[in-house]
Amino acid sequence: MVPVPFFSSIQLFSMEVHMTKSVVSDAVAVKVTLRHSSNHSSIEDYARELVSGLTKYYPAPLNCHVILDHQKNDYEHNKLAEITVHVPQHDFVARESGLTYEQAIDSCIDSLSRQMQKYKEKQRNI
Repeated sequence: MVPVPFFSSIQLFSMEVHMTKSVVSDAVAVKVTLRHSSNHSSIEDYARELVSGLTKYYPAPLNCHVILDHQKNDYEHNKLAEITVHVPQHDFVARESGLTYEQAIDSCIDSLSRQMQKYKEKQRNI
């Protein structure tokens, strides 16, 4: 009789649903991922519009990834937004939660704009 490894008969399944859409414009490439959700095109457009406004802080081409998620265990601030902005030689990350996706995205954009302004000032002083 040949011994059978314990893990050979177990199958693991992931219940997460991810939808990712990428849009590339002249200066900004934006990738939006929705977790545990299927279709929020108006929120995706809202996020793309705000992220494209970050070019005033960093004029070089930006590569952005927006992740929208919601938590079932928190009933007040259960909409989560995470925005990662990749620029040459640096990455900026902001994670915020709010009552709506729009509030969470706005908070992330505020945080990213502060981070990018601070980075720009440091680059000038070098």
